[in-house]
Amino acid sequence: MTDDDRIKLEPSWKQALRAEFDQPYMHQLREFLRQEYAAGKEIYPPGPLIFNALNSTPLDKVKVVILGQDPYHGPGQAHGLCFSVQPGVTTPPSLVNIYKELQRDLNIEIPRHGCLQSWAEQGVLLLNTTMTVERANAASHAKKGWEFFTDRIIEVVSEQQANCVFLLWGAHAQSKQKLIDATKHLVLKSVHPSPLSAYRGFLGCGHFSRANSFLEQRGLTAIDWRLPAV
Repeated sequence: MTDDDRIKLEPSWKQALRAEFDQPYMHQLREFLRQEYAAGKEIYPPGPLIFNALNSTPLDKVKVVILGQDPYHGPGQAHGLCFSVQPGVTTPPSLVNIYKELQRDLNIEIPRHGCLQSWAEQGVLLLNTTMTVERANAASHAKKGWEFFTDRIIEVVSEQQANCVFLLWGAHAQSKQKLIDATKHLVLKSVHPSPLSAYRGFLGCGHFSRANSFLEQRGLTAIDWRLPAV
């Protein structure tokens, strides 16, 4: 049995990314994570949820891509979807600002929770460019190999899908624009929704309505950005 046979990954993604699991960077990343676990470090999200973004949004269903940086590093927060937290966890500040813009843009009532799973299941790929983190240690798994893997994910979406919307919020997300074919996809950029920057252009960006207009103009179903109660 090969390494990639042991990885529980949605079939369309497993097919598209199969070659990545044999790359030297992936072997190095796997060894790094093995050592972190062996040292007793607490790693988020939990193992079965590391690939939640891919498992929740099959490649052929991707309509919108939202890029985050790395998972939340507090206990019980991260579950493999960028900006999202598990039910019962306080909504983080950046997500509060995302909700404020949704309310302004689409008159959507601000949810009482921070779980974005329903977006993922409608075709919103909620991808962190680094997919794991050590507890209470932000960016601790950056530059360990994850970025090669997630760059390839972005390229695969750009290559194999048509008429997707890429929402690039902040300088880190915008650094990935070079991986996207803007002749076949819509790329929308703004500052990050963090409280440090949201007032400089995220609030008022209209990205959610613009994304839906783009999808509908191409005969695709719009995203229902309202979140069900959990």
